[in-house]
Amino acid sequence: MVDTTVNLCGVKLQNPVIPASGTFGFGAEMSEFYDLDLLGSISIKGTTLEPRFGNPTPRIAECAEGMLNSVGLQNPGAEHVAKVEIPQLRQRFHQPVIGNICGFSIDGYRECCRLIAPQVDIVELNISCPNVHNGGMAFGTTADGAAAVVQAVRDVCDRPLLVKLSPNVTDIVAIAKACELAGADGITLINTLLGMRIDLRRRQPILAQKMGGFSGPAVFPVALRMVYQVSKACNIPVVGCGGVRTAEDVVEMMMAGATAVEVGSENLRNPFACKEIVENLPAVMNDLKISKLTDIIGIIE
Repeated sequence: MVDTTVNLCGVKLQNPVIPASGTFGFGAEMSEFYDLDLLGSISIKGTTLEPRFGNPTPRIAECAEGMLNSVGLQNPGAEHVAKVEIPQLRQRFHQPVIGNICGFSIDGYRECCRLIAPQVDIVELNISCPNVHNGGMAFGTTADGAAAVVQAVRDVCDRPLLVKLSPNVTDIVAIAKACELAGADGITLINTLLGMRIDLRRRQPILAQKMGGFSGPAVFPVALRMVYQVSKACNIPVVGCGGVRTAEDVVEMMMAGATAVEVGSENLRNPFACKEIVENLPAVMNDLKISKLTDIIGIIE
């Protein structure tokens, strides 16, 4: 028997596999596909204080080894999520839940956290979404901006606090360290890269917003590099995210320094992706002679 358990910011997970926010809805709707309780955790869809319709369509574009999205944080708002979506998920899922919160101002982040945090086991602070003009990315692209949001949310959050960072920066380590100093309990890496596609016949960008978040297998090496860099520089856990498709990818992320691993756009291609990864993980561990996953976290020097 192999041991797949990990401890993420003081919360025990039966395995490190977590569907990433924005790729698994609010979770409950996915229970028609398989038993959600086999997952380590679920990071629910990004939630803002007020309801959002999101960006204009078209807001999805395909590309080689990945996809672009500019959905723009479409969600029913924090009050509805706290009162309806999370309770519905709890009826179908009995493992730890991660609440992903987003905002357009520090006060917005704080109030969203006040509503969501009591309902979840871990809060994931999204300061890195590249699809919203006046929020996310602006806070997450400087160390001072990131630290200001983290500190403000930390003051009202009694749950473990993960901070999800953008790769669209020059120095990911400086921003991660600033978040750690401001009170973050862990770092999630990475959110989407910024990309663009053009419709040759229309001679126009495919996305209505022109640019969007690039995700999928092509970003895996970038995500892996940032997980490695930040895990070596910080003393708090790292959650790896970006292009993960297989159990082997999970092991690779953990060897680079990740304590847990989120699976993102692969869920959109294959709704059974996380289930298959969890089921394949013990065989991969046996093949690699890994008895405990915690033994390999950050083994790459």
